[in-house]
Amino acid sequence: MTLHQNGPDMTSTYIVDVIAGDGIGLEVVPAAIECVDALASQHGFRVDWRHREWGSEHYRQHGAMMPADGLEQLRSGDAVFLGAVGAPDIPDHVTLWGLLVPIRRAFQQYINLRPVKSLPGRPGPELDMLIVRENVEGEYSEIGGRYGRGTPDEAAIQEAVFTRRGIERVARFAAERSLERSGTLVSATKSNGIIHTMPFWDEVVAEVAAEAGVTVDSVLIDALAARFVLKPASIDVVVASNLFGDILSDLGAAIAGSIGIAPSANLNPERAFPSLFEPVHGSAPDIAGRGIANPTAAIWSAAMMLDHLGESAAAAALEAACFGALADGIATRDLGGSATTAEFTHAVLERLASASAA
Repeated sequence: MTLHQNGPDMTSTYIVDVIAGDGIGLEVVPAAIECVDALASQHGFRVDWRHREWGSEHYRQHGAMMPADGLEQLRSGDAVFLGAVGAPDIPDHVTLWGLLVPIRRAFQQYINLRPVKSLPGRPGPELDMLIVRENVEGEYSEIGGRYGRGTPDEAAIQEAVFTRRGIERVARFAAERSLERSGTLVSATKSNGIIHTMPFWDEVVAEVAAEAGVTVDSVLIDALAARFVLKPASIDVVVASNLFGDILSDLGAAIAGSIGIAPSANLNPERAFPSLFEPVHGSAPDIAGRGIANPTAAIWSAAMMLDHLGESAAAAALEAACFGALADGIATRDLGGSATTAEFTHAVLERLASASAA
């Protein structure tokens, strides 16, 4: 993957594929795009958005979440921006494995990066943690099956797959982030009960951490979940398997105030393929279409995307404007406020404009 440039002044132009998807994804993605477009004009770059009408409605019409050549369509872009997938009338494993998981795996997005921070102006503990989740193997393998369906002996088998290469690369990425911060790393494990994969995980993480000069604290997942709740400020960078990282990051967002604020980046660190950026709140069908969804996670995910694309100043400005609106008491209902999606987005845009004029 190469970043696109054009024009006599070589202004950077980025091609971003947009999959708004389902539910509130259709509401929060346009909000984030509006903010990015405002920044583009301020910071001298351009984003060409390629809108893909993929998701549950595509499945209802065509029997698939995306076209057969969907991955090839995305391959030429610089990034993918996803809203949400999921609908009450379609099983979750169909929506997830029909769109997001194939993108993660085909594009080797083996790092799922999920920051968690205290919300300014909101009650709650002080925290600033970074969760580095292994994103393409582990507990979410495709190996297994259902046997004896409908009989008294029916069984389901799901195999977890951990490779040395997979553990090494996620541990190395986490160790590098730790060195940029406190130099301490928490590793989520369950090696007292899961006899093969978790001791293997512990051994490889310890080897990588020692090589990087990072102090690693290996903590059993149940104790770590309790520590998230009771002492979240004691946690800086966490490295975790696919399942454990998924659970811990949602828990962290809830402790910070709402799952509606949780951003994520699905990264191919080598940049051989596009990376994907998404809020992790899901499609929230109970509030979809009401204009009250919290766009914070989508806007924050867009900031992470800009940083990945090399527009670090624009990324910092977007994050500051979003958190500035929260600090001024502007919040959606999930955070105890009364702002609509549009009102919160407008507040962010106002702060972007003010910062640019200053």
